[in-house]
Amino acid sequence: MVASPDDLELLDLARAVAREGAALAVRMRAGGIDVADTKSSPTDVVTRADRATEDLLRERILAARPDDGIVGEEGDDVVGGSGVRWVLDPIDGTVNYLYGLPHWAVSVAAARGDEVVAGVVVAPVLGREYAAARGAGATRDGEPLAVREPGDDEGTWLAATGFSYGRELRVRQGRGVAALLGRVRDVRRAGSCALDVCAVAEGALDGYVEEGPHWWDHAAAGLVATEAGAVVSVVAGPSAEVVVAAPASTHARWSALVAECGLAPS
Repeated sequence: MVASPDDLELLDLARAVAREGAALAVRMRAGGIDVADTKSSPTDVVTRADRATEDLLRERILAARPDDGIVGEEGDDVVGGSGVRWVLDPIDGTVNYLYGLPHWAVSVAAARGDEVVAGVVVAPVLGREYAAARGAGATRDGEPLAVREPGDDEGTWLAATGFSYGRELRVRQGRGVAALLGRVRDVRRAGSCALDVCAVAEGALDGYVEEGPHWWDHAAAGLVATEAGAVVSVVAGPSAEVVVAAPASTHARWSALVAECGLAPS
């Protein structure tokens, strides 16, 4: 498949607004951060920077494409008439951002229907920008990305996951990770779904699984990983959707393994 000019145009806009949003978030972090609200639990926070960054992304997108729709983490959905919807996560990894940890990112994706066709993930503190358009491949800082081929021995695989802010699901996830630790090389928990999925895309991880991410968490990163040679599946879990990502050659085995450990449905 070759990327269409329209999708490449969407990618250009996604890149521009994601960079601007990331710059705003960096400036606000330097000025001090206040918690504006909580979501699913007292530890699931929203900062004023989340809201300001999403407001900026929405403003810039609708100024350029007033007929498009928008789905965002912090604001109400906008129903458009163009057939294009923007999927926005102003700060993925908000708790990292709040604490001054570097693993957070601004994620901007464009979808036609339910299919993401362009996406950008900007991690300004890490100095990384991941981008992809459908059929055009994936890049990190302009250089092509490809998954790592992990090999057949699951004991050599490096995995990543995340945890819910809901206590009951969090405890269940902990039991699953305990089981997984005995089956793989090691498990990482960086705190950003978008960056974990992008890490699969660039070969820094062999697999990722998490119950609980929303579409805006993985929309852009999922396209980056897919265009880099991964498979990213989203399946219904006991409490929420489960995102499972791995190189195409090992995705089926990775899916079976995390199911056996109780981290995903079988």
